Amino acid sequence: MSYIAEENVPLRALAQVNQEMVQAVGQRCADQKIATIDLDATIIESWKREARLTYQGISGDQPMLALWAEMDLVVADEFGDGNVPAQMAPLPVTQRAFQALPSTVKEDYFGGDSACWEGDLLKWLRDEQRPEGPQGQIIFGISVRMTPNLKKHMQQLAKAQWKPYRQTADRECECADLLNYWPEETDRPEGAGPFLRYLAIGTRKRQGEWFGDGNEEKYFAVASNQRDWDAVRLLEWQREKAGTIEALHDVLKDELAAGVMPCGRWGANAAWLRLAVMSHNVLTAMKRLALPEKWLRAHPKRLRFQIFYSPGKLVTHARQTWLRVKRLKEAIGRVDRSAAPAAGTHARIGGLTDGLSKAFRSTRRGTCCRKQPEER
Repeated sequence: MSYIAEENVPLRALAQVNQEMVQAVGQRCADQKIATIDLDATIIESWKREARLTYQGISGDQPMLALWAEMDLVVADEFGDGNVPAQMAPLPVTQRAFQALPSTVKEDYFGGDSACWEGDLLKWLRDEQRPEGPQGQIIFGISVRMTPNLKKHMQQLAKAQWKPYRQTADRECECADLLNYWPEETDRPEGAGPFLRYLAIGTRKRQGEWFGDGNEEKYFAVASNQRDWDAVRLLEWQREKAGTIEALHDVLKDELAAGVMPCGRWGANAAWLRLAVMSHNVLTAMKRLALPEKWLRAHPKRLRFQIFYSPGKLVTHARQTWLRVKRLKEAIGRVDRSAAPAAGTHARIGGLTDGLSKAFRSTRRGTCCRKQPEER
């Protein structure tokens, strides 16, 4: 049986610390008025006895992350067992992601793969008077699960309706608007509504070779409420711009120690992942607020070897000891210290620090472990 465990107070305190940090960075970068939330789950392989089997046939965990794509900031995360499917209740983490955005954001977007093709999430995104989250339109693009009826409709499109989308070394892709496609109730999640824009994508190999399943062509589809953009622009945004979260998965797992969970306790592993997320956000804040523009796309490994490991010289002068690090001089000079903190900030940060300390202590004692269902 798969279920999403409820977080306890220490874990929620960590989430609050991260939200405060995201909002502070967003307010310092107030010129960024657009926020695209990219939602995706990833598998963290594990050989621990408590790990559950994933859909790939390996044991591990399957957390879900929400990324503010334009700023490269993780705004929400949810830790799940390996047997929790990605399409299981994506709405709560999406709501937390939009609530974490600063007030400076004026345009909201959402991108996701077919795991986000889920009724509650689609209904919430379509509702411009949603009780929780930003008011107004959220433009979204979500991959649609392929059904026999949808595939048949795509195969019946006239050749003149297809237009070039993109080319790679071995593949050619075309796209088309499905103007006369109205999905049946069985072809869409309840609450999704039939009045969406559906885009078809056809992919074939350039040398006329077959794919592994024996077909000459593969089909994909995207649903959106954006009707003003042409098909190519919409697909480039949904399938390429929002794909930045795949790079985030690699950074977290390969460079920030999220690829190996510390123990078999669910709560401790969830805290470990959240701390890795916060480390990523701290590095992003440093790159955007303190370092020159050339460091904006630097990975943690590059920062570690070229900045954090920089040699320094201890200098004693006027009864004071200074650490002189030439490479950080420019970065420190770029930090704006003139912005005064908002009223009550110190009190909030103090409370959050206490919560963070409790989270560390609770994790060590094992009190962050999940609450098991009664039947288990």
